[in-house]
Amino acid sequence: MKRLLAAIFLLAVSLGVAAPDAARKPVVIAPGVTVAGVKAGGLTSEPARTRIEKAFGRPLRLAFGQKRWRISPRYLGANAAVDAAVTRALRAAPRARVNLEVSATRPRIRRYVQRLDRLFARDPIDAAVIGVKRGRPAFSPAKAGLAVSRSEMTNAIAYMLRTNQRTPLPLLTKPVPAAVTAENFGPVIVVFRESKRLTLFDGRRAVRSFGIATGTSQYPTPLGNYSLATKQRNPWWIPPPDSDWARDKKPIPPGPGNPLGTRWMGTTAPLVGIHGTPDAASIGYSASHGCIRMRVPDAEALFNQVSVGTPVLIVAA
Repeated sequence: MKRLLAAIFLLAVSLGVAAPDAARKPVVIAPGVTVAGVKAGGLTSEPARTRIEKAFGRPLRLAFGQKRWRISPRYLGANAAVDAAVTRALRAAPRARVNLEVSATRPRIRRYVQRLDRLFARDPIDAAVIGVKRGRPAFSPAKAGLAVSRSEMTNAIAYMLRTNQRTPLPLLTKPVPAAVTAENFGPVIVVFRESKRLTLFDGRRAVRSFGIATGTSQYPTPLGNYSLATKQRNPWWIPPPDSDWARDKKPIPPGPGNPLGTRWMGTTAPLVGIHGTPDAASIGYSASHGCIRMRVPDAEALFNQVSVGTPVLIVAA
């Protein structure tokens, strides 16, 4: 009987009858094989798949200054072809480097980068006139702003996802220069009340100086920082309301007798403007009701070099 069983076994082997599936040796990935940097050598398909999915699912780490935060690849619309990578790994030679194909939705990444820009961007601060120092306009310093480099940041996130890297990624930013600085500020009017001079500056550089008349002691020209609020050619003179000195006076149309001359530059100081005057003899004196008088040609020249919004600094000097 024993001889019969042995003969049957030898016959089965010679005919190539396969052993049951349970007796097969598991198929494992060759030693040293990595998938997108993840060690998969020596693993069967399911453990390898689990390890690769876990590695890909790790959040990206971002940083800006002292701030640190994380963002999930799934939130960014990224998907990894893990099954295909495992199949290639099972067929790979020892120590092979297998790629992990990642599909990242660019619009989702761009929207996320736009959100980062809204969170961290800073608008630049333009220079502003703050007063007069040593006879010249003084300015607050301009400060550059900050913006996220959207294209570069989008590419960097896509690269991190595609290569399965999770090293900290600094927020990529760029400076945004201020549009207005002391060097390019443009026109500034400085009125030296006691000296009876008006000087037009281009930033800190003096352009031209004019003789003027200012207000009397009863109606002094007010000191302070103002700006031009309006400009008019050939203006009408309208009696200021509630002014004792203008009571019962009537409006005067444009023409040789108009007390405003041919140009009016109203300031944000109430009822105070810079204008021409037909009374050139008053220049150099305190003769107005608070306004700043100029010779008619001087007022016309100034009018052509300034605009609404030009700072007007009135100082006592």
